[in-house]
Amino acid sequence: MAATKTLDDLFLDTLKDIYYAEKQILKALPKMARAAQAEEAKQGFLHHREETQGQVERLEQVFELLGKPARGKTCEAIQGIIAEADEITEEFKGTQALDAGLISSAQAVEHYEIARYGTLIEWAKQLGMKDAVPLLQQTLEEEKATDQKLTKLAQASANSKAK
Repeated sequence: MAATKTLDDLFLDTLKDIYYAEKQILKALPKMARAAQAEEAKQGFLHHREETQGQVERLEQVFELLGKPARGKTCEAIQGIIAEADEITEEFKGTQALDAGLISSAQAVEHYEIARYGTLIEWAKQLGMKDAVPLLQQTLEEEKATDQKLTKLAQASANSKAK
């Protein structure tokens, strides 16, 4: 019979998932910045890469609080979202629609991260991990702010250029 799994196990498993995802995002953002046509989009992707590095460091602090090594677990969801971004980059290269597609892909990433961090925060509260909550909360707020910036960028220029 399988060992009984607890919320602690689920928390660690999800932490590994988002850690892997953030590491993959670190690799994808420079590619997205190179592909973007508008300077504002390029700079936005590069800025978010810097922010993501800080998010990885905060996740490493959470692993440390748990007394566990910072190790990722393959996240198929983020792999799929990044693969779709790569497809858009190839299929829309050189077109006015490219930036709108890249922004859409970036928002899919943000929405995934927002869901994961929101869940981790609630579980950390439930498990009495008081020191982990502010670390996760800071990242959640950054992800929400990035999503809003992406929406504004799409509305201000990328979507209308793509028409």
